[in-house]
Amino acid sequence: MTLGWDRPDIILVTGDAYVDHPSFGVAIIARWLEAHGYRVAVLAQPRHSSPDDFMQFGPPRLFFGITAGNMDSVVANYTGNARIRKHDPFSPYGNPWSGGRQERKARRRPDRASIVYANLARQAYRHVPVVLGGIEASLRRFVHYDFQQEKLRQSILADSKADLLVYGMGERAVLETARRLEAGKGIDGIAGTCRRLTGKQMAAAASGTRELPSWRAIKEDVSLFLKAEITLDKHARAASDSILVQKQAGCTILQNPPARPLDTEEMDRVYSLPFTRLPHPASGHVPAWEMINGSVTAVRGCYGNCSFCAIARHQGTVVTSRSPDAIKAEVHDLARQTWFTGTVTDIGGPTANMYGTYCGNPAPCKRRDCLYPAACRHLKNSGEEFRRLLREAATIPGVRHLFVSSGLRMDMLVHTPGLLEALLLHHTSGMMKIAPEHTDREVLELMHKPGSRELEKFLESARSICRKINRPCDFNPYLISAHPGCTLSHMKTLARDIRRLGLKVRQFQDFTPTPGTISTAMYVTGLHRDTGHPIPVARNRKERMAQRRILEAVMHRPGRNRKGRKA
Repeated sequence: MTLGWDRPDIILVTGDAYVDHPSFGVAIIARWLEAHGYRVAVLAQPRHSSPDDFMQFGPPRLFFGITAGNMDSVVANYTGNARIRKHDPFSPYGNPWSGGRQERKARRRPDRASIVYANLARQAYRHVPVVLGGIEASLRRFVHYDFQQEKLRQSILADSKADLLVYGMGERAVLETARRLEAGKGIDGIAGTCRRLTGKQMAAAASGTRELPSWRAIKEDVSLFLKAEITLDKHARAASDSILVQKQAGCTILQNPPARPLDTEEMDRVYSLPFTRLPHPASGHVPAWEMINGSVTAVRGCYGNCSFCAIARHQGTVVTSRSPDAIKAEVHDLARQTWFTGTVTDIGGPTANMYGTYCGNPAPCKRRDCLYPAACRHLKNSGEEFRRLLREAATIPGVRHLFVSSGLRMDMLVHTPGLLEALLLHHTSGMMKIAPEHTDREVLELMHKPGSRELEKFLESARSICRKINRPCDFNPYLISAHPGCTLSHMKTLARDIRRLGLKVRQFQDFTPTPGTISTAMYVTGLHRDTGHPIPVARNRKERMAQRRILEAVMHRPGRNRKGRKA
């Protein structure tokens, strides 16, 4: 080997082409472990017809670390209506097929890739520990729904027979796992991990645990699936140090308390690691790199508690911002790249305008539902720190344009007019992306989002600012059809509201029941998240398409504002 290693300490396996950029989870973990002295090899998109690719580096000294990639493999491979995707931005040249588009011998990334890769690693080296991580493992760690198979499945840890599962943002847990294995110690009790236990092991760990409805109980009474998901959500928001367990078909899954989120200094260190910011030469052109190569991560975590979103479940409800100096240093580095075009495409995260915000409540909060039904009075949100960061980063030599393309919370922007003006005037490329998702009160309640007046108040504020600065005001609203509880009547209300508010329908999608969300549990059970009462659910293709066509009918047609003028 050119590095002079006899073998690697850790082999990371990913379902994506390898891109050495901090927007890719496997790149962060690889550089993080490397920074702590470990020899790390990355096996990207291995062939999954045999274990041969898993043997090319020899057996790792410590463990195989396996991830499906930046997305759940089923979400990456199929549309929300379970049709095969023909384009994969995380594969070379966007081609999802290993044998070329015509041959289609096999997908580069298999369905439920974490399970497939874990089994192949076991075949290659039976006694090497296998550790699962990434978004797929994190959101499938308990009983979950698989929309491609249209059925509930037990924990991915039970199906894969892996030794450990890292959930959430994995820097602390992965490093502790490596240190324990290197020292010859056990891997029980690591914060941010789940274990698969047998009956005897479970008996020893029974004290101080909280039990979720079991796999068998959920199969007998599907309403318990919603109960389990709500319990998981509340547990995550309360930052509880209790241990959760759930019985599967032949084992028990034990979840240790979550790992402590990285603080600002630690996040600065992670994102300052020596990333090349480029795809590996063997990967060729990777379309996802084109989308993120000019972006900079500024914030992690999300206060939002949207029913359909898994960000809080994976990244956590504690929002951590990087320091302005570290972000500007990264922009300086970005501007020196030979391929940099002069445009910073994004400074953000799950929700960009949560940067610099924090909870001002001195007492511990066990609710952590900061924006529903309205913003909590303890949430400190001036917007000035983010505004100052954007202004200063935009003056860095080599930067001609600096945009924010991450999600923005409209209900927060209404209370930060200075930041909203700066975004509209300097940091929006073409049109501002907003995400009302819906406008009907009943559907928004099921989505766990503030009422429809929030969209109207935002548009009034933004358009008032645009008139003041004499600048056109255009928005790209993201909408969702066929969400659980949404009917044709609700969709007609949405279409009317969009036209009345002078918006155009440009971007929407049918609700996709992805693992790890309360909306998916409502989809499966047909029950309201808060009341437990039955709700209508559009499950078959005919019902879903009927809702979709209502938005298609108004797509690209100009709406009319309240004065009857074209928007």
